[in-house]
Amino acid sequence: MIARAGAGPLRRLVVLRHAKSAWPEGVPDHRRPLSPRGRRDAPAAGRALAEADSLPDLALCSTALRARQTWELAAAQWGTPPPVRYDPRLYGADAVDLLEVVRETPPEVETLLLVGHNPGLEELVLDLAGEGLDGALDEVRAKFPTSAIAVLAWHGSTWRALAPGTALLTSMTVPRGKKQGRAPD
Repeated sequence: MIARAGAGPLRRLVVLRHAKSAWPEGVPDHRRPLSPRGRRDAPAAGRALAEADSLPDLALCSTALRARQTWELAAAQWGTPPPVRYDPRLYGADAVDLLEVVRETPPEVETLLLVGHNPGLEELVLDLAGEGLDGALDEVRAKFPTSAIAVLAWHGSTWRALAPGTALLTSMTVPRGKKQGRAPD
């Protein structure tokens, strides 16, 4: 059963934590790029979203380089990526601030993708989920690692109606890309 935030269409908030980042010396946090593993995992996240029929109508993405690169590599796995809005408020945001940004989403958007950072994303998922399916809530409580994807479903006429405890956490996955083996000599 899906928790209700009111009458209205079924809406989904897809939360994607950026893929694994590198820590180059002397590079400010906002400018840190993806690591080689992150460059493998981000496309895997895009494929997982497509396979789960969780492609968004709109994406909201942090302006941090690692989040933008995660979005670009994930969206490249889809035929026609949705529009994306890069929002500096998502960088370093806590759950309360993230929810305020999400609530600004136009009502015609039924599936929204949020690409950002921990601990804010994990807190947001735990705050919004009144219930979870198949142990998904316990998985998020245990760890929301890089490239993790949480899907929250709820009913509401506008995104403004989304509130803590009103969504159902339908899934939590952590897609990983495969290392490319060396070609035989």
